Amino acid sequence: MAANDRNNELVVQQARAALNQMKTEVAQELGIQFSQDGYYGNMLTRDAGRIGGNITRRLVQMAEQQLAGQQSNWNQQSNWR
Repeated sequence: MAANDRNNELVVQQARAALNQMKTEVAQELGIQFSQDGYYGNMLTRDAGRIGGNITRRLVQMAEQQLAGQQSNWNQQSNWR
C-alpha cells in the first residue's frame, strides 16, 4: 500500500477534539508518555497500538450502548415486538 492510499480523515470533523482528548486520557491511564505537540515519532509501536486498541474498544462500547438504547426505543415505538 502506498503512503498516499491512506485515508485518516475524520468522517465527523467536530469529533477531532474529543478523539484527541480520549487519546490523551488513554495514554495517561496506560502510563505512556504522550507528546502534546503532536509528534509521535519517538513513541514505540507497541505503545501506539495499545493506545489505539483501547480507543477502538471504547468507541465500540459507546456504539453498542447507543445501539442498545435505540433498540429499546424502536421496540417501544413498534408493534413488531
